[in-house]
Amino acid sequence: MKIAILSRNPKLYSTSRFVEAAERRGHEVRVLDVLRCYMNITSLNPTIHYRGEELSGFDAVIPRIGASVTFYGTAVLRQFEMMNVFPLNESVAVTRSRDKLRSTQLLARKGIGLPVTGFANNPDDIEDLISEVGGAPLVIKLLEGTQGIGVVLAETHKAAESVIQAFMGLNANIMVQEFIKEAGGSDIRCFVVDGKVVASMKRQGAEGEFRSNLHRGGTATLIRLTPEERSTAMRAAKIMGLNVCGVDMLRSNHGPVVMEVNSSPGLRGIEEASGKDIAELIIKFIEKKIVALEAGKQHYRTLTRGKG
Repeated sequence: MKIAILSRNPKLYSTSRFVEAAERRGHEVRVLDVLRCYMNITSLNPTIHYRGEELSGFDAVIPRIGASVTFYGTAVLRQFEMMNVFPLNESVAVTRSRDKLRSTQLLARKGIGLPVTGFANNPDDIEDLISEVGGAPLVIKLLEGTQGIGVVLAETHKAAESVIQAFMGLNANIMVQEFIKEAGGSDIRCFVVDGKVVASMKRQGAEGEFRSNLHRGGTATLIRLTPEERSTAMRAAKIMGLNVCGVDMLRSNHGPVVMEVNSSPGLRGIEEASGKDIAELIIKFIEKKIVALEAGKQHYRTLTRGKG
């Protein structure tokens, strides 16, 4: 197979692990800076060009698109899809999961456990918004935030008012969520591949830090999931339409609550905690899908010849 990896930095741990795993299994791999890809959008012959060269012959594409370049990155991914290249995660699913509000609404509609979440536009509604989610302490999140950036814990009612007013004053889109105190500054990352949880870890925030992100100094350890947690992770991935994702959840007094479904989860923490070669599992999944797609095409050609 010939695989494209959309990544701004080939030296990133996850990107390099995908390259290593794919080449070890005999595939040709090329890392492409998504912002250097440009497109010719036509009905009959859609093409992608990269640094003056037309890209062709790819069987699959692995999107490792950073949150800050989601708009352009998913446009490039859609172009690959128009060229009948298999995407590890489809562009519509990546876009859906990147929109925190939309994904929360979709998960809620399907009955997935979530923290009580509020969303408002007018500063006059702040008082009611805070009471709707159970009052302080509460968590305020930028909808465009990632890796724990733009997530604030407001410990008092007055602090919550001030932070929300400040964000609204900057015309930032935010949502407000209840604070799950019993989680103790930890969360669970479930890594889902092809509808199954292949590994999971507990991420514990640094001392005095309520955010458990590894980028914020958190630590990762192996954890045993309950059947309900495993089922919740698999259902959340399916609702988002993601073949591969990281489902982040908290253990609350009323069961697991999903915080986020990440379409480009990092591999370092989960591989180190679980000891599993997650990159190879993902490459094997791509191989399986390509074989199935080729079999489907061959079957169609056979039926077509028979009719002729």
